[in-house]
This record gives sequence, C-alpha cells and structure tokens, in this order.
Amino acid sequence: MQIPVQVLGGPTVVIEYGGLRFLTDPTFDEPGDYPAPSGRVLTKTAPPRVALAELGPVDVVLLSHDQHADNLDHSGRALLADVPRTFTTPAAAERLGGTTEALTPWQSVDLPRPDGGTVTVTAAPALHGPEGSEPIVGEVTGFLLTAADLPTVYVSGDNASLDLVKEIAARYAPVDTAVLFAGAPRLPVLDDALLVLDGAGTATAAQLLEARRVVPAHCDSWAHFTETREDVVRAFEEAGLADRLQLD
Repeated sequence: MQIPVQVLGGPTVVIEYGGLRFLTDPTFDEPGDYPAPSGRVLTKTAPPRVALAELGPVDVVLLSHDQHADNLDHSGRALLADVPRTFTTPAAAERLGGTTEALTPWQSVDLPRPDGGTVTVTAAPALHGPEGSEPIVGEVTGFLLTAADLPTVYVSGDNASLDLVKEIAARYAPVDTAVLFAGAPRLPVLDDALLVLDGAGTATAAQLLEARRVVPAHCDSWAHFTETREDVVRAFEEAGLADRLQLD
C-alpha cells in the first residue's frame, strides 16, 4: 500500500493516512524576509506549491516546533485555529495554546479513523543541532504514524541527530515511508554545526530506518538552507539508494 504524501514546499507536507489528512509544519506565507525574535532574519525564496486557500480540510497538524518562521509562519499560525488537533512539543503547546497538544518523546495518542479503526501518533525524539544546543535552538519533535493495517510513516521534523535516528530505528525499523527534513541549515553561533540533516545524513538515516520510500522535505524555499533537494538526490545516488526517493 502506497501512503499518499505530497510536499508543498519547505517542511510542509500533506500525508493521507487511515482516512485522516495530516499536515506537517504549515508554512504558506509568500516569499520575503521574516525577522526572528533573536534578530536573525530568515528569507523565504519561493511560494508554497499549493496555496492555503486550495489546501482543503486538515484533520491533524504535526508541528515539529513553533519558534522558527521556516517551520511555522503567520499563515500557519492562523491555520492552527481551524484544525481539530495539533500535536507538538510541550514548550510549543504552552506558547501556542488553543487546540495544540503536547507530546513528549515516545508518548502516543490514538486517533479514531473514519472507517472505525485507529491511527496512533507517537512523538519521536529530535535534536535541532548538536548536543547541548537546545538552549539556543529550542525543543523540537518528530512523529511516527502507525496503524494495525497500515505501513509505518516517520516524520523527522528538524532533527540533526543520527544517534536519535538509531533509537527510532531500534523500535520501528523497517519504516515504510520516511519524510526526512534536510537542507543542512547552519548557525555561526553553533560553529556552523548542522541544525538539520544534510544530504549524506538523510541517506544514512534512510539506511538506518530500512526505509522503503524516502520523501525529502525542508530542503527548498528558504535562503538559509545550505543544501538543496539536488544535494539530497546526489547523496542518495552515491549511496545506491536513489530508487527509494519520492521527489514529486
């Protein structure tokens, strides 16, 4: 069974799973400069591939974190009010309020499916930079979608740690579909360490997870990404994994 997955640009992905429509990190603002509270300016370089007005209904938002405009922008924040359930980190849920719900790593929630079954959403650990960077970059999370009759889907969120991918693989591999955030953003204040995986890291993650299909996200539409989708493709080709990529 092929789970429908569509990348809308940046980290924003639609996943149709068990009759429910999931949306990751909603970013629907137009290109432009987006100042952060830290004073850093993030520049969006391309519009979303699907406009917010054309998105259609969303049942659940899976929000990696709220503190950066390239993961939750103005339009995305407004959208949350219209979505029945949003899962995110405890810190983000406290800041956002509304219908957001906190999940700690490995915590699960069962969602009723239209067909009477259940989809389980589990928070996966993630680290938005090197060890010890949390005070600067903040708390982030990934997610796993599972059901008794459906293949497993993993959404990495803004994760830079392959050690955490190993932990996830130990519990869930083989994963059918891995939505892996890439783009290799870096920060001078963290000595230009990776804040999210680069192309080579996503290829390694795919191997660790034994992923049948990999959907790269978070590797276009923002100027601070140091790698593009093409770098991900090249890394998968070099690793002999190009046949696992879904690029549509």
